[in-house]
Amino acid sequence: MTTNLDPVSKVLGITAPGPFRLMSAVEKGLPLTSLDRVAHFLAPSDNKFAFRIIARATLARRRRAFATAKDRAESRLSVEEGARLARLAGVWAMAVEVWGGEEEARRFMFEAHPLMHGRRPIDVVLESELGRPIVEGVLGRLQYGSAV
Repeated sequence: MTTNLDPVSKVLGITAPGPFRLMSAVEKGLPLTSLDRVAHFLAPSDNKFAFRIIARATLARRRRAFATAKDRAESRLSVEEGARLARLAGVWAMAVEVWGGEEEARRFMFEAHPLMHGRRPIDVVLESELGRPIVEGVLGRLQYGSAV
């Protein structure tokens, strides 16, 4: 992996320097390894975390397709799943930067926050695209010393 990758591409483990290449990678279908990486970063001890991105049966089918090399396209994430994963990877990268480490970022992501009406940032981000700027706004306040 090259060092000029944007933080989201680094988290996803793909070579997609720049937002338009990342967009293209999502549209073509992110590999299952990206899902595995993000799940490992955010919830290393939760074997079921990946199911928040993709349904269990669908993931099992895609893993089988990948293992048998039957259909490589079938073994990638859909555009919707990839967009959700990239959204989460972007917030994760920002949280690690703001908090200075993965454990601190993980704690932030999984604890209820008063500025999110007592909801956990992870849930706000995964619920919809509208949740991302809310969580990034709180992280930005933390980064620049505003009250949160």
